[in-house]
Amino acid sequence: MHPDNSRYLIQAARGRHEATLRRARTALKDLDRGGQPVTFRAVAATAGVSRAWLYRQPQLRAQIERMRADAPAAGPVVPAAQRATDQSRQQRIEALLADNTRLRDENTRLREHVAALLGERRAARASTSQPAAPTPVSDMSPE
Repeated sequence: MHPDNSRYLIQAARGRHEATLRRARTALKDLDRGGQPVTFRAVAATAGVSRAWLYRQPQLRAQIERMRADAPAAGPVVPAAQRATDQSRQQRIEALLADNTRLRDENTRLREHVAALLGERRAARASTSQPAAPTPVSDMSPE
């Protein structure tokens, strides 16, 4: 009589299956981090598994389909670690608006300063009783 080794065979098969799942999950992460498109073909090639096997794994299949749907239709794929969150976008918008306000205020102050200097210049010319020469257009420009 032969000993029953079936439990060892089942255990080995489970181990191979788990190792293959780990390779496929690692391939998904690597593709996403690298900014490469996540497709069944790319995951299968990276993980060293068949596409048919991927299609038969419900969790992996759902994850691949979800990542494909989330990817932009055109242009390069941005790796997950580099994608901006809504909060970071909002912070950038607020910083840009603050910069815009600061620059507008600075432009207003500079225009007022230029106007005051031009007024002083005209007043000084008028007080010396010299005929005022026309002010060149370039002197009147605040930029």
